[in-house]
Amino acid sequence: MGQRLGHISTTSGTGEILDRIFVHDYVLEVEIGVHHNEKGVTQRVRFSVDIDILPNPEELDDDIDRTLDYDYVINGIKAIISHGHINLVETLAEEVAQHCIAHPRAERVEVVIEKLDKDPGAVGVQIVRRKQES
Repeated sequence: MGQRLGHISTTSGTGEILDRIFVHDYVLEVEIGVHHNEKGVTQRVRFSVDIDILPNPEELDDDIDRTLDYDYVINGIKAIISHGHINLVETLAEEVAQHCIAHPRAERVEVVIEKLDKDPGAVGVQIVRRKQES
């Protein structure tokens, strides 16, 4: 299954309309894990990230610089994993969430990270962070 990118609209707890950008089913090789057999090797990790964002206050005019771009999420994930081995999936999820929520338009982020090579199937973590929690 390939990665899915998208954009939808939702509402906040106060009824405020928020837009949502997402990257789903994005799989990368990651050096992750606390066990001896996980050191010095990579594992397939699937990332799914949903970011609720404030509507753009100005017209987009079909200009990518006026939006929160999918590449902001993807490049952030790549930068985080490029720093080397990460012990905990929870640490990786928190770093991805903090990167995403740091964007000025981001209000809420949901991050799901799954280790795909763990027997008997995928295991992982799901976290939600809001702007005021960062």
